[in-house]
Amino acid sequence: MFPALLVSAIPMISAAQRDGAMIYQTQCATCHDNSAQTRAPAPSILGAMLPENIVLALESGAMKTQGASLTADEKRTVAEFLTGKKIGAQASVPKAVMCADTKAAFSPSDKDWNGWGTDLANTRFQPADRAGLSAAQVPKLKLKWVFAFPNTLVANGQPTVVGGRIFVTSANRTIYSLDARSGCQYWTFTPDAPSRTAITVAALPGAAKRYAAFLGDGRGNAYAIDASTGELIWKVHLDPHPQLRIVGAPVYYDGRLYVPLVASEEGPAMNPKYQCCSARGGLAALDAATGSQIWKTYTIAEEPQPTGKNSEGTQLWGPSGASIWSAPTIDAKRRIIYTGTGDNFSDPGTDTSDAILAFDMDTGKILWHRQFTANDVYNMACNGPDGASCPPKVGPDADIGSSPILVTLPTGKRVLLVGQKSGVAHGIDPDDSGKILWETRVGHGDKLGGIQWGSASDGRNMYVAVSDVHLFVEVSGPGVKAQVDPKVGGGLFALDAATGKQVWAAAPPNCGDRPRCSPAQSSAVSAIPGVVFSGSVDGHLRGYSTSDGTVVWDFNTGQDFKTVNGVTANGGSMDGPGPTISGGMLFVSSGYGSWGGTSGNVLLAFSVDGN
Repeated sequence: MFPALLVSAIPMISAAQRDGAMIYQTQCATCHDNSAQTRAPAPSILGAMLPENIVLALESGAMKTQGASLTADEKRTVAEFLTGKKIGAQASVPKAVMCADTKAAFSPSDKDWNGWGTDLANTRFQPADRAGLSAAQVPKLKLKWVFAFPNTLVANGQPTVVGGRIFVTSANRTIYSLDARSGCQYWTFTPDAPSRTAITVAALPGAAKRYAAFLGDGRGNAYAIDASTGELIWKVHLDPHPQLRIVGAPVYYDGRLYVPLVASEEGPAMNPKYQCCSARGGLAALDAATGSQIWKTYTIAEEPQPTGKNSEGTQLWGPSGASIWSAPTIDAKRRIIYTGTGDNFSDPGTDTSDAILAFDMDTGKILWHRQFTANDVYNMACNGPDGASCPPKVGPDADIGSSPILVTLPTGKRVLLVGQKSGVAHGIDPDDSGKILWETRVGHGDKLGGIQWGSASDGRNMYVAVSDVHLFVEVSGPGVKAQVDPKVGGGLFALDAATGKQVWAAAPPNCGDRPRCSPAQSSAVSAIPGVVFSGSVDGHLRGYSTSDGTVVWDFNTGQDFKTVNGVTANGGSMDGPGPTISGGMLFVSSGYGSWGGTSGNVLLAFSVDGN
């Protein structure tokens, strides 16, 4: 690993390489060498990037705070060291296979999977007429084509399928529009920072019909891009705090775009010189036509204040955190928006962390909130070698990272279904201020465990995948080191949406003695009538019968692939985004090297018999 290189031990390398190694060791290694607990990309992931993108991150992107102490030459030196590439000497990438008519007319269809959850209720359920894929056909699914994301080893964008086109973000700072049947390319767009949000496509308000693809990036920018051409329509920076990000998908409704905001200070808190923590999650409403802000509401009403100093003498702030990690859920009937929030990063704890918040759609006012875990104050300094900014009482890090699901039961009663990293699924009443109707434990829960990125519901059951990756801490010399237990986690559950009672449970994947294999099922699940699909950190995508949990289809994505764009590529662990189903095809990204998983850089397309 790079930081193990010492100047005295590498006399044959160039001065620039020695300088790069030392800059990395002193400025970067604490987070990137401990990616299992910091969520920072491991050195192997950084090595697949372009040096220009690393410099950009240090100058004005996700690593702006860390890069503030580096000169321009030092940023360039460490970027070239990490990637093994020179600035301006981009590795040659095969020319993209462009579609025959890149200016072909575009419009949505009745088969689309649009945005994160495919509908405003975020059910992640595709009805038969839109899926074009029956339960009987699922065992016949075969690979039709593979697209590679160049210059990255992460595939963490969920594909949106609208009007026969795929819109997908990537970690290489490129947005792609591809043909769903062949994988040929219509256009690309380069945002200011890498993006991982699902993309929402909608017609812009106005007389002339123009469709926009909406997304957010890792620098807190929201974008509207012409869905036909890839031309930028507008870009808006949503918050001045340098650690604000957009991770969850923006949602369009009735002329407005609702954008969730993430406060990303858990990792920087590992640096005892970082003034932790002053960022708050939030939700912004934008005019979809212009990007102008209509309202923005923070999840924590109180502005952060100085709370004391850590053992290094660095000023600490609070309250902070309560990020909105996932796509908002729209209740058109009551004109309410529901979101889940994460933990607090610093004292004092707030009653809007680890909670469901109900926002008035018109004004942004928080109408009610329902908290599930109180006083959950946590940041990654608590796992690192220097716990200077760790709060005195450490919380469990039990975020709500997935979108709440709004369902109407056969009785007419409505239920909001919520998954939490605590390992508990909740059913609450959206018509009675979030009153708890039922709670069911399906996992042990942990900092990487429980219910992570998203459940699905067909209106009868809630389908819940369990991560339960176990992050344990070892005492090592003067400090501590976090490790991931590769044999812990996994399982898929069907819960009765009305009562929370278990209908069935499917056992986690069996890793046996396979290296770098985890049974954790962390990625979002997706469903069609009769089948629910769940990806695993072991690299497999499986289809389960909704009647009893039997596996009816299994594909190993963790292999090398020949790609339509000619880029060397392989699949890997599946974490974060889930599969999308549209017009008889299934699409899924594969490759996630964090938390002990396997890197990859592919988008896979399946159809019945590969036709």
